[in-house]
Amino acid sequence: MTTDTVVENEPDAGSRVHAVRQRYARRGDRTTVRGRAYTAYLVALFGVFYLVPVVHARSTSPAPVPVGPPADATPLVCLFAVAACWGAQLAGRFWGPLVIQPFLLHVFMSTDITPTRYLGTIARRRTVYASTITLLSACATAYLATDLFDHLDTALQGLAVGAGLAAVAAVAWLWGQVRTVRDNLVLAAAAGAVALVAAAVSGAARDTGAGLWLVAAVLAATAPALGRAAFRSIRTVDLARLARESARASQAQAYAWTGTLHHALDLYRPEPRGFTSALIRPDGRLRGHLAQGAVRALRTPGRASAALTLLPIGGALLTHGAAGPRGGPALLWWVTGSICLYLGSGWVSETWRGLRDELTLAPLFGEWWGGMPARTLAWPVVAVTAGTCLGGGLAIATGWSPHSGLLGDTIPLVAGSVVLVLGARFLREMKLHLPLELLLPIITPLGDLSGLRVMAWQFDGLVAVVIGVLVMDAVPSAPLATTLAITGAACCVWTGLRRAGWAHRGFFTRLRRA
Repeated sequence: MTTDTVVENEPDAGSRVHAVRQRYARRGDRTTVRGRAYTAYLVALFGVFYLVPVVHARSTSPAPVPVGPPADATPLVCLFAVAACWGAQLAGRFWGPLVIQPFLLHVFMSTDITPTRYLGTIARRRTVYASTITLLSACATAYLATDLFDHLDTALQGLAVGAGLAAVAAVAWLWGQVRTVRDNLVLAAAAGAVALVAAAVSGAARDTGAGLWLVAAVLAATAPALGRAAFRSIRTVDLARLARESARASQAQAYAWTGTLHHALDLYRPEPRGFTSALIRPDGRLRGHLAQGAVRALRTPGRASAALTLLPIGGALLTHGAAGPRGGPALLWWVTGSICLYLGSGWVSETWRGLRDELTLAPLFGEWWGGMPARTLAWPVVAVTAGTCLGGGLAIATGWSPHSGLLGDTIPLVAGSVVLVLGARFLREMKLHLPLELLLPIITPLGDLSGLRVMAWQFDGLVAVVIGVLVMDAVPSAPLATTLAITGAACCVWTGLRRAGWAHRGFFTRLRRA
């Protein structure tokens, strides 16, 4: 009998873990009852002033996205289930349910207690929380955005699918943290294959109307098997890697609570690796701007792969939305495509990372005014433009987007959206610390709305993209909409330069000396 088996069977192992947790919970900076009451007060205010009016408006108006009969909704549900599984796995690789406070983890690792004892309870409790939140979020989204809950039979099927989806997403979250990369790839491939089979079978049995019940049955059968394998893997978890993840999560929490969410996200950006010598030519000179950007993208293959996927998809969605009628579903495609381009423009290259540092630091060895912007922005601009053209060309070639009026309206609108996206990305990358004036209260009859202003500052790039697209859609003239988009991008660039301090130190002087 091994030492781990002896410790596992000790009757006081659970009491020792409980004693450590109780002792840590009674530390000086623990959450007080007054703090919990204030959180409950904020949640109640949000529900009364925001959630209740939205639910009432949905109950008295038709659904924004009608899904029709359950047989038509089955492929969409399968796609959503696969996306939830993949997203949960990816979240587990960065911040899984086993992440705890570094000091508490260090105390447990210093004892002879097996990881199953002090991590199993945390994993079970957090997976239950995650499944509950996922179920409530999925049901709320389905109710507010679709007509799936307008009838009793479809509502029951939707609840069954939501429960199975919540269970699978929770255990996939744990799976993504405790299993290896190879096992995660196997699960991702299996989830996609099962979703395709379920969609095909439900399409063959379209007349029976049992498509959603079939999806719910598959999810209900998958969750226990997947959860059992994930929980058994806790005893073999890499504690050193878990300690690094916990330390990084603690630092990210500190950044997030102090209003610098972008710094917290930067902690999870992968460090560039490899291809260092490829940046230099055989004669010792640096390669061209585009070649440097491409090599730096290859040094972070994960982010580059995500960008190569998002950019064509965003270009296709953007073209489809811009070519369609104003408002309605076309506007949704337009906004979604612009957001995909916004995310892909940041992931396509690591040159954004050094741009803010070069603008904020003193130019010790400056070059001509176009050198630094051209070196850092050439590759993102070219990559985003090429990805948009590729996705838009495929959408038009396959007939998904109409090519009528292509030269008149679609191309100017797409070009203006791309310029707006790049300007918004520049605005986001120039972000430094949270300005203190944003913390001043804004007293209204609905309460203090300063939190909304802080949230808008945290996600100012996305806010600029969404508002810009909405303004472009509201303008009837395509040239005027494009002009407004370019103007908005110029405002984003100017605001980003002000954040970097250029406007306070002589803008044109810095451009001439940079």
